[in-house]
Amino acid sequence: MQLGNSWRGVRPVAGRALRGLILTCFLFVCLAAGGNSTSALAAPSLLNQKAPEFARTGLDGGRVDLATYRGKVVLLNFWATWCAPCQVEMPVFAAWQRRYGPRGLQVIGISMDDETAPVRRLAARLKLDYPLAMGDARLGKQYGGVLGLPITYLIGRDGVVRAEFEGETNLKAIEARLTALLAER
Repeated sequence: MQLGNSWRGVRPVAGRALRGLILTCFLFVCLAAGGNSTSALAAPSLLNQKAPEFARTGLDGGRVDLATYRGKVVLLNFWATWCAPCQVEMPVFAAWQRRYGPRGLQVIGISMDDETAPVRRLAARLKLDYPLAMGDARLGKQYGGVLGLPITYLIGRDGVVRAEFEGETNLKAIEARLTALLAER
């Protein structure tokens, strides 16, 4: 079936109509937000806010409770098994846990997968040795609506979010911010 030929005469008109519709929707959202387009389109940042508390059952059966890590610098990573950048980051995070753990780092991984079986398989294959728990829409919403992965938060010893990294990021930048937080007392 050659749809390309049947759409030749329609495409320019449909394209203009679609652009107009998108612009109209964008303006409506902006006006509904009182003219502040960033609040309507982007989730509020957690930077310099107290990290939302949570407690989950870890994949190992233990309890993963953010409150128990107060006094440590926490690297909280939201990820999924289907996320290629996540699979690159996680072994590095495991190495950092071994390297910086004695200085007060705690890495926590929250899988946003629907089932635990693939998460367990990937964690074993990557030899992840930090706490892992399953996330859900409620926990994602607490952290600003985790829509894209990976998302990594650095939480200071005081429980306040000090940095946020979304998507495929420069691991050296995360490590630099992490080591700076570890040096703070």
